[in-house]
Amino acid sequence: MPHAIVLSETGGPENLRWQEVTVGEPGPGQVRLRHTAIGLNFIDVYHRTGLYPLPSLPAVIGLEAAGIVEAVGPGVSDLTAGTRVAYASPPAGAYAEVRLMPADRLVALPDGIDDAHAAAMMLKGMTAEYLLCRTYKVKAGDTILVHAASGGVGLIVCQWAKHLGVQVIGTVGSDAKAELARAHGCDHPIVYTRENFVDQAKALTGGAGVAVVYDSVGKDTFMGSLDCLAPMGMMVSFGNASGAVPSFEPGILSAKGSLFLTRPTLMTYTAKRADLVASARALFEVVLKGAVTVEINQRYPLRDAAQAHRDLEARKTTGSTLLMP
Repeated sequence: MPHAIVLSETGGPENLRWQEVTVGEPGPGQVRLRHTAIGLNFIDVYHRTGLYPLPSLPAVIGLEAAGIVEAVGPGVSDLTAGTRVAYASPPAGAYAEVRLMPADRLVALPDGIDDAHAAAMMLKGMTAEYLLCRTYKVKAGDTILVHAASGGVGLIVCQWAKHLGVQVIGTVGSDAKAELARAHGCDHPIVYTRENFVDQAKALTGGAGVAVVYDSVGKDTFMGSLDCLAPMGMMVSFGNASGAVPSFEPGILSAKGSLFLTRPTLMTYTAKRADLVASARALFEVVLKGAVTVEINQRYPLRDAAQAHRDLEARKTTGSTLLMP
């Protein structure tokens, strides 16, 4: 029987347990998928802890993977057994050797994208696509601030933004991470452990502020991020790595320069099949042309998912991390 990482109750990484599971035949609109590589993301931590509740427990977490279609259910016409596919979408269940998956959430992989890189980039890369091309559509000459610039999303955002002619300021936690971010398009890495990122961002922009802040950190950076923005700038809060943003008075946005604030998710931006396919194609295009490279800097056996979570939460990882079935 196939195995999966099963979460029976929310809490710490120790609650992620390697167990045998039963996977049946695909129903209408479904495929049975054998995973070849699985992506690790911070949203997996949110599901594990209960910050983002799952529909029910026990459950298998994980929203990103690549694999090979083993069988298709009734009504599935655009995928066949043997097709290489990837996804970054609910329903959760990626931490498994084999699973059932809605066919309309899968994207067929082009020949130039291998399974490992697909699993490493679908969620992070499509996140970068909607952030840069739809939430705030960056243009050549813009200056932006990217928090966690050496992380999985951050490295892709830096490269993609640089490809579009954007000046990139990024925050990182160490000199080594600063060098990594710089090598991937970040013009001005700020080591936040010894530098005040607000002061640095203002100095780098001559006091004008940045057009947009992309913030996946949350509580620790949110208020400072508002101070980095130019008047009528856009604050994009898309993650809570340090904890949820505390409540605040909306009037602070007007006091700091008529700022815009949004809290987007990839799931909303790819809810329609057409948007999902367009986002994936845009990602594949910049990767295939070499404008964006995807760094797989950590690999763990799937059965060691608990350790992968510990390392992710301790900020010991950079770039993308894979769980290997």
